[in-house]
Amino acid sequence: MDKSLQVVIVHLLIHIGLIFFIFPTNIIDSTTVAHWIPILLGFLLHWILIFIYTKGLSRFESQNLLDIYLQFGKPVAVIFLLPLFIYMFMVTSVTIRAYAETISLVFLSNTPLWAIILLTLLISAYITSLGVQALFRTGVLMALIFFPLIAFVLCMSFQNVDWHYISPFWNSHFSFLTDPDYLESSFAFFGGFMYLGFIQPKIRYNRKKVVWGSLVLLPFFLMAVYIPVFTFGQETASQFHFPFIVAVDTIDITWLMFDRITMFFLLCTVTFVMLFTALTAWVNVEILRRCLPKSIRTSYIVIGLSLLTFIMGINIPDWRDVDFLFGLNAWMRLYVYLTIPSSIFILGWISRRKAAAAT
Repeated sequence: MDKSLQVVIVHLLIHIGLIFFIFPTNIIDSTTVAHWIPILLGFLLHWILIFIYTKGLSRFESQNLLDIYLQFGKPVAVIFLLPLFIYMFMVTSVTIRAYAETISLVFLSNTPLWAIILLTLLISAYITSLGVQALFRTGVLMALIFFPLIAFVLCMSFQNVDWHYISPFWNSHFSFLTDPDYLESSFAFFGGFMYLGFIQPKIRYNRKKVVWGSLVLLPFFLMAVYIPVFTFGQETASQFHFPFIVAVDTIDITWLMFDRITMFFLLCTVTFVMLFTALTAWVNVEILRRCLPKSIRTSYIVIGLSLLTFIMGINIPDWRDVDFLFGLNAWMRLYVYLTIPSSIFILGWISRRKAAAAT
């Protein structure tokens, strides 16, 4: 049964959860004018990598990423899957820690961080333990409940914008390409689509629908940066840790019974982040299931990974260390998300040549 709609919805949700917090800060700090240029370049790379990745996977319709690499030998599998596992584990730990601090800053200032991390992790672990089928159904349910609220907040966030801040529209200097902040922004661009190689053949999808469906994300990338820039200006927006959240906090709706619309926006996006961390943890569970004895239950692997993630999360002292780990992890992210899609595409081409020669 074709489940392309579920895959597209989950793909959109997990990226929306990653876009509106650290990403605007990275882009605003990496360039002072014409922010659409680094956004468009990053998104173009995101789209090309998804195209290459899904094109290569389409040559192995009945196999997932683990099966593909293992059929070409264990050394090949280790070269590509070990860095992927390390990256996925690090990104889960740092993401949960970062969003726990965001939750604490906005509306749970008296709650200890370890409690927020634990609660977030327990929910993500529970979703992971249900399996990939239930995970995607949960994503569809989240979209039905929370996406209308996200759309409402985004529409209302244009309330205080000043369109004069759009100038200058062009920047002839591309110095942002070597800026560490722009490198960190790659987390939102292509930090969340590696799961596409693990869900087949359990979940079948049309690769073209996923590739074209990902174009829906471009307006969200643009709004995440331009709404705070249009609201405060470049100089002021660059002073905030979470410029989009601050911009949303300025919304004044007299007819709404709730004082702070920010709380609803944050709760919606945090649920998407939980979906992202659950999906990322599920990928690592799938890798460990191939490495560990079959006698070890999947639930034990989920518990063990969750415990290690919690230990790492609570041992990150402050936001400075979170930012450092995001920057450190960016280099491994580039390796993983550039080499795996290209290697799968090349292996698919080799496999097709061999099949054609055999006939």
